Amino acid sequence: MSLFRRSSAPTPRQSEAVQPFWISFSDLMTALMALFLVAMSVALLAITHEISQTEDQKASREEDIEQFMTTLTAATATFPGVSVRGRVVDFGDRARFETNSHQLNPEQAHLLRAVTPQILALSQNPLGKKWLKRIVVEGFADARGGYLYNLNLSLQRSERLLCVLLAAEAPDALSAEDRLMVRDLFLVSGSSFNALKASQEESRRIELRLEFLELGEGRQASHALPLDSEPRCPLDMR
Repeated sequence: MSLFRRSSAPTPRQSEAVQPFWISFSDLMTALMALFLVAMSVALLAITHEISQTEDQKASREEDIEQFMTTLTAATATFPGVSVRGRVVDFGDRARFETNSHQLNPEQAHLLRAVTPQILALSQNPLGKKWLKRIVVEGFADARGGYLYNLNLSLQRSERLLCVLLAAEAPDALSAEDRLMVRDLFLVSGSSFNALKASQEESRRIELRLEFLELGEGRQASHALPLDSEPRCPLDMR
């Protein structure tokens, strides 16, 4: 019986041997929790810094674009009737089309060939090279006639502007370098009943809408192809 009693109860020496293990394990868990909190704090700071940096870049981009458009407004101010609204160059009465027509008279063509090099020059300054993506030529039609007919007519009006700008035989023709930039930067678009003006005459217009690169968006490589050798506008060959 005395042997049984000795084996059933732990001695004080055994209890002392077990206790330090549990104390060290508790310290380890505390240290791991502290490391976890530090890691989470560092991760949150990194995310907050990244968001703040992105917001700063967006604000800087907007400031650059506004500065570019302000410079463009000043450059076009010498052409009466031409205005800049937001990111759109509006030719107003200086580039109105007749009903059911995509033709531009010599005076209108001369104005377009005079204004466009100003825009192209700005596209080559530091802000233009950094942010300008493309220039969308938007032709518009009034509300008379069918939707598809007017859509085609507005596209022809946009195409007519490019024909005017790429006409190498014109007395006031753009330089070959400028014509290459027109080909690379300009994109044709058309609107039928979209963005109608107060009157039918005002609706038959043409505008240039400037589009800019987003953050992280790469610029497309320019075409290495030579300019077309055909001097005539396809609209005049139909």
